[in-house]
Amino acid sequence: MREGAGAQAGQGFELQQPQDKESVTAGETLNLTCTTSGDGPNGPVKWLKGWGSGNETIYDQTGSSSRVTRAMSGSDTDFTIHIRDVQPEDAGTYYCVKFRKSLEGVVVFQSGTGTEVSIRAKPTHPVVSGPDHRVRPGQSVSFTCTAGGFSPEDISVKWLRNEAPISAQPPRITPGRTKSSYDMSSTVVVALQKDDVCSRLVCEVQHPTLKAPLREVYELSKALRVPPSVHVVVDPPRPVEVNETVSFTCAVKGFYPGDVAVTWLENGTEVKVENNSRSMQPCGLFELRNLVEVQATAEKNGSVFTCRVVHDGQEPVSEMATLGIAAPAGDGLWDPSQMENGNLLHIYIVVGVVCAVLALLVAAILYLIRAKQSKGKSSPSARLHEPEKSSEAATQESDPNNLTYADLNFDRERKTIRRMVEMSQQSEYACIQTARPPATDDNLTYADLDMVHLSKAPKRPAPRPEEPGSEYASVQIPRN
Repeated sequence: MREGAGAQAGQGFELQQPQDKESVTAGETLNLTCTTSGDGPNGPVKWLKGWGSGNETIYDQTGSSSRVTRAMSGSDTDFTIHIRDVQPEDAGTYYCVKFRKSLEGVVVFQSGTGTEVSIRAKPTHPVVSGPDHRVRPGQSVSFTCTAGGFSPEDISVKWLRNEAPISAQPPRITPGRTKSSYDMSSTVVVALQKDDVCSRLVCEVQHPTLKAPLREVYELSKALRVPPSVHVVVDPPRPVEVNETVSFTCAVKGFYPGDVAVTWLENGTEVKVENNSRSMQPCGLFELRNLVEVQATAEKNGSVFTCRVVHDGQEPVSEMATLGIAAPAGDGLWDPSQMENGNLLHIYIVVGVVCAVLALLVAAILYLIRAKQSKGKSSPSARLHEPEKSSEAATQESDPNNLTYADLNFDRERKTIRRMVEMSQQSEYACIQTARPPATDDNLTYADLDMVHLSKAPKRPAPRPEEPGSEYASVQIPRN
């Protein structure tokens, strides 16, 4: 009892407020009971929320809120009231108070012990939010579940992925937008996979005011982007004949979402195609086949056909194939087997030529060495004798006086240069002279070729044998 309650007990006045605690769900009606008995002083009976300077008058006999009504209107002993459509902010302690009039004004005469009222508010339906952009398989993504306006603050959250529980941090509870209400936020991290285009993420909220949990479903496909695989198939796959029809098929498989654009390019120039087909796989992934047919002509031989795919506004993905046309040899058309065989033939020819040159060089070196050895003395010069051509070929072949020859003189180291010059009006010859390089050109090898005037002269006797000490060699070649 409050001030003045004990002082008036002898006069038989009594005020009863039997409810110590009362709990009601938001939106329902709160009933607060208060009755009096015996004679009391002049003064009103009121309902106050809270005590002291911060109290709030809920019911007054002279007027009150439209939500508050008396159970027994006009009664002098029953002051029970009804508060309709209670909200979380209606929670608090309520007092039934008897006032008396005095010279100082209206003062408290007697009051009840107070009723502690709690409002049970259901949480709002949960809301699940995901990333603001799609992500590729293998990436981890945060999802958040929120609910608010509930009271008391005891609340639990459970996350499920395809009805299987997954671990999450405890929910974060914060004061709500209204007095005595609360808000909740819970976050879970999920690593997305390709087959999650068919998966469901569930946020399940449990609260004392709920007979069954509140559930919100989030389709993981809204957060997932599966890029396509692109492959170009050529039919027939072999090089084709001229005027044969070739089909290029662009197979775009395993992508999500289904927003995709396919473009064909021939040597970089766009080709108009209208043959599209699309289907969905059981797991929600899409696939598409796009076909372009080409008439094989000689002009199109080696043309490159490119399938360019733009999926969900991302960077293009391209795959290309080349049109190969096979034709008889000499037509100049592309034939992979001919190209390969041709390359091998070129290699064989080059190798053969190199080997032949090397063999000739070796044979020449061996011949010179053997010629020097057979002479006993090295002879760095050679004379070539050739019979002169004439209409009287038959008689001249056996005539040693009608000869054409050349002297090849080579310098020998540390020996006097000997040049065999046979000037005769009956001879026809050339002299080729080699000189040693200057002493300053140590790194060079060269030969000086001196051409001697060729003259035609009457027949002369065959040249006599060379002196024993000469360094010449004579080779006689018969005229043809």
